[in-house]
Amino acid sequence: MKENIPTKKKISLDDIARELGLSKSTVSRALSGKGRIGAETSARVHQYVKDMDYAPNLIARSLAQSKTYNLGVILPADSDLAEKPFFQVFLLGACEAAAANDYDVVVTVVVEKDISALKRLVHNKKVDGIILTRLLVHDLAATYLKKTGIPFLVVGSSSDDALVQIDTDHETACEKLTSLLISMGNRKTALIIGSDEHAVNVSRYRGYAMATEGSAEGLDRRIIFQNIGTKTAMDKSVEAAIREGADCILCGDDIICSQVLSKLNNMGLSIPDGIRVASFYDSAHLKYNNPPITALEIDVKELGVVAGQSLIDMISGKEIKKRTILNYQIALKRSTQ
Repeated sequence: MKENIPTKKKISLDDIARELGLSKSTVSRALSGKGRIGAETSARVHQYVKDMDYAPNLIARSLAQSKTYNLGVILPADSDLAEKPFFQVFLLGACEAAAANDYDVVVTVVVEKDISALKRLVHNKKVDGIILTRLLVHDLAATYLKKTGIPFLVVGSSSDDALVQIDTDHETACEKLTSLLISMGNRKTALIIGSDEHAVNVSRYRGYAMATEGSAEGLDRRIIFQNIGTKTAMDKSVEAAIREGADCILCGDDIICSQVLSKLNNMGLSIPDGIRVASFYDSAHLKYNNPPITALEIDVKELGVVAGQSLIDMISGKEIKKRTILNYQIALKRSTQ
């Protein structure tokens, strides 16, 4: 007669999470030892598994995919994030998508030439996938991630078809806004824009160039100011644009626009009577300006939600589009009337 040996109970992450009132991601991190989790919570999970006499191999099977239930979001360290509403709002959207799928978000920062923080995140297996929030023309982070095999996507547009891209059609949007300003009688529309190492600035410049090249005045390089990144450079660009007879200043983003407005005010130039101003990106910096600023409006929170959900779908093995393009709006306001 065979001895009746009791078998260990079968268990899943969902079962433990439900019994302890925790999220599945928290249980996963406690059992795998990956990701950040409080010592008390970790001990509570391990004690529960021990008390209920669950089979270790069954727990291991639940963790077979070695998921951390963490998404990595990479922000640019060379930006003053306190002055960059884009990244703050994007992060809110990504966190919303993560929470809806029982994921958490791990944030780290990298500079253009130093991606050691990103490498550490991947090497230590802290995340299941990664979102690069600012795509560069020569992007070391994207090149590195392609070699690792970890699921990742970029916020921006690239000619590299291997990259999963989430973006707005900045080139078309900027061409339309520039063309609209020209049609409103602005004969000399200056452009002040940031680094041409940033893919978004390349797209914005192309849109501006396409519109101005097709105008009666043509492309005037004397009123184009590229790679402008400091307040001093912005101020000098405004002064040069005024000397060249610009009747409108188009700003590459909200930060540049804020400084341009400040400089014009110090020069005693009223808007729109003295000169007109518009921006290729709207944000909280410009919302309450008087007069309101004509700008391209992009739903950045939606961009974060879509990026977060797309990455989770990639991690889950679902087929997703290589390139997702979100809508934009041109908001005409008193600054260009």
